[in-house]
Amino acid sequence: QVQVQESGGGLVQAGGSLKLSCTASGPPSSSRMMAWFRQPPKKEREFVAAITWTESTQYADSVQGRFTIFRDNAKNTVALQMTSLKPEDTAMYSCAAARIARLTKLEDEDQYDYWGQGTQVTVSS
Repeated sequence: QVQVQESGGGLVQAGGSLKLSCTASGPPSSSRMMAWFRQPPKKEREFVAAITWTESTQYADSVQGRFTIFRDNAKNTVALQMTSLKPEDTAMYSCAAARIARLTKLEDEDQYDYWGQGTQVTVSS
């Protein structure tokens, strides 16, 4: 069973930066596609960013230009560098991994097989 573990959440002021990290156990074939999703308070979970093992990326419009996703295939890790944070970025951020990479469905949470418990990000105004 592949386990996904996030780290790096915390409290930051608006305009600040934060980096989230995620590690997936198991072979690289278990994480051909990795992504970050978030669930703001009292809202549905939403897509943030995704990256395939060939480093194709996709971002939600709300974070484009502020967040960067990158991965280390050798270590089966993915990170999310967040800059220019806003109070509306406050959410529980979860990392997900998929065995199969479908370039047209990077934002579809149903494509992901393994999920972490999440890490809280709070942006104060």
